[in-house]
Amino acid sequence: MNTITPILDFDSKKPLYLQLYNYIKTEITSGRLEADSRLPSLRALASSLKISVTTIELAYNQLAVEGYITGREKSGYYVNENADYSSVTSYTSPGINSLSGKATEKPRYYTDPTLFDFVKWKKCLNHAINEYSDLLAYEASVQGEKFLRQEISHYLYMTRGVVCLPDQIVIAAGTQSIINLACSFLSAMELDNIAYEDPGYLPSVNIFKDRGFRTIPVSISDSGASLYDIEKASPSVICVSPSIQFPMGTVMPIGKRYSLLKYAAANGCIIIEDDYASELRYFGRPVPPLKSLDSSAGVLYLGSFSSVLFPSIKISYMVLPEVMMPYAGTVMKNYSQTCSKTEQLALATYMEKGLLHTHVKKLRKLYSQKIKAAEDAIEEHFGDKISILSGQSGLNMLLKINVAADSDSLSAAAEKTGINMVPLTRFKTNKKDEDNNLLIFYYSGIPLDSIPSALKKLAEEWNL
Repeated sequence: MNTITPILDFDSKKPLYLQLYNYIKTEITSGRLEADSRLPSLRALASSLKISVTTIELAYNQLAVEGYITGREKSGYYVNENADYSSVTSYTSPGINSLSGKATEKPRYYTDPTLFDFVKWKKCLNHAINEYSDLLAYEASVQGEKFLRQEISHYLYMTRGVVCLPDQIVIAAGTQSIINLACSFLSAMELDNIAYEDPGYLPSVNIFKDRGFRTIPVSISDSGASLYDIEKASPSVICVSPSIQFPMGTVMPIGKRYSLLKYAAANGCIIIEDDYASELRYFGRPVPPLKSLDSSAGVLYLGSFSSVLFPSIKISYMVLPEVMMPYAGTVMKNYSQTCSKTEQLALATYMEKGLLHTHVKKLRKLYSQKIKAAEDAIEEHFGDKISILSGQSGLNMLLKINVAADSDSLSAAAEKTGINMVPLTRFKTNKKDEDNNLLIFYYSGIPLDSIPSALKKLAEEWNL
């Protein structure tokens, strides 16, 4: 068992569990804590550091979520066998110049209508109209309003550890518009084959196909996209969602992230990282995105505000890797901005005032309560007939029905009760019989107090 001797600052504003987490992570990535070495027990480390067992547990849980360590039953925590961290270092901001979007669509989020404060949003809209009326008389910047790009740059650094310049950011009206624009950049770079997650966000896949790219499906395991499938496909572009895989909900471990980055760098691949709902992690800290770990500047990072604000806002963005900047600048001369300038300025104001940060905190608290309520109700009304396969992040749970049943019929019956449940097979191109008992449950739109009764009604409707 290894000795852990961090120097903790009890006067720091940084929580003790984060200090311990950072210390152990550094020990692992530097090689000082070797693979398969055993960590001190929760109680032993708490006793030696004179801090609570809960603090140790929080740090260990975050390390386990990110794949640095693993828990073994009745044995303790051990360091995972990680990738070669020495070949991939932290990302630094490049010195670059400014540049001169039913069965095959992602279900619309049934977000809680009581959660978003539209009064505050209206004030931000009014502020944009009153304070920036001179700007509203002109067309929006093709790249996106600089005010918003500055706020996004700051937000990504503070919340995701992504270091980027506002000039690297491009804004468009929704994920599909962003994907379409990214396709133009990739075509200009003469990259023509894309490996994508299956199951995954099929509208993106359809856009790739419509734009003439050769698409290769990659299977999903408990640790995210299969590296074996990716290497076998030899793609020039790899499209993944490592922080919250849609719709499986898996999180790619940190070691696998480094391995993916190392493969992409060695083979000249562009990675499209869809971080669509990174804020929506309710237990532990969000896992660092590939973009924050990338030293080869080959990750195209995608983000959106629809998941955390409201679906109709349709503001998405991408952070360009350095290698793509010259091509993007040339291509965008032929386009115009698809996103409302007024909404861009309102959102920038909303972010500048700290309202987005406050809203996300409220959202996490409420949705973590909803997850607990849904888990309890499923156990009470369905017992071992349903297994919850994922539900620690995002806006949905993946459910496995443990009795003979047809997922399409169950989905239709759920809709009658007002519950949104979608068969997993609707998001797969490579359909298999064993997927027919998997359903995606969108608990997010059900009021917290109504979740128990809603699932009780569903159990009666299904009559399993």
